[in-house]
Amino acid sequence: MIKIGCAAYSYRDYLKDGRMGYEDFIEEAYRIGLDGVELTLYWLPSKDPSYLRKLKRLAFSRGLPISCTGISTNFCTPDGSERERMIKTVEEGLNIARELGAPALRVFGGYTPRGYTEAEATSWTIEALKTCVSYAEEKGIVMALENHGGITARADNVVKIMKSVGSPWLRVNLDLGNYTESTYEDIAKTIPYTVHIHGKISIARDGAVNYERVKEMLIKGNYNGFISIEYEEEEDPKTAVPKFAKYLLNLFK
Repeated sequence: MIKIGCAAYSYRDYLKDGRMGYEDFIEEAYRIGLDGVELTLYWLPSKDPSYLRKLKRLAFSRGLPISCTGISTNFCTPDGSERERMIKTVEEGLNIARELGAPALRVFGGYTPRGYTEAEATSWTIEALKTCVSYAEEKGIVMALENHGGITARADNVVKIMKSVGSPWLRVNLDLGNYTESTYEDIAKTIPYTVHIHGKISIARDGAVNYERVKEMLIKGNYNGFISIEYEEEEDPKTAVPKFAKYLLNLFK
């Protein structure tokens, strides 16, 4: 059964200015009646294991699996030392995910820098991810590469990266709002590699996501994981996320 969760990123303005903490986000997800939570790691007040275990215990006490964690990375640089820094960032993220009991860590590929080709940027990313997967396997955490624009703006390149790295420890976090050219065709191509999904209300520059259509595609593709709400609209998430969650929970029940 497909499960409905929510990314902490949906409440980013509240987390940034301290009106909410991660504990409050977990309690909000429990109040809404969600199936799990995704902890975007940008605003952690501490990376101390004792704090992370506190969050893990709270989520467990509320019956909410931590479906995924998320960091920001950019491997698209000719600077080997900068790519090495990104690899260390991934390793730290994998350690945090393990401490939280999350099965996956969301990462980004990056954007092609001026003066270079997409093929070059993709090659750098593949090389770095091949290094990362060894550590991911050691920690037992799957890296979930998001289709986040740049070199991952099209499904064909996402699939190329998956096949080139060639490891079950690298899969995809499929963002339903980020494929803007051939949205549903690209979603279909990506589903076989998908371990986690971001549920947007809108496709960038192209109207609302057709969730009836998406549901059919996911069933056909045997997807059985989380759709994690990543809310980016104008309405306050405290009123909008519960409404969107209710719609998804009813649709996928």
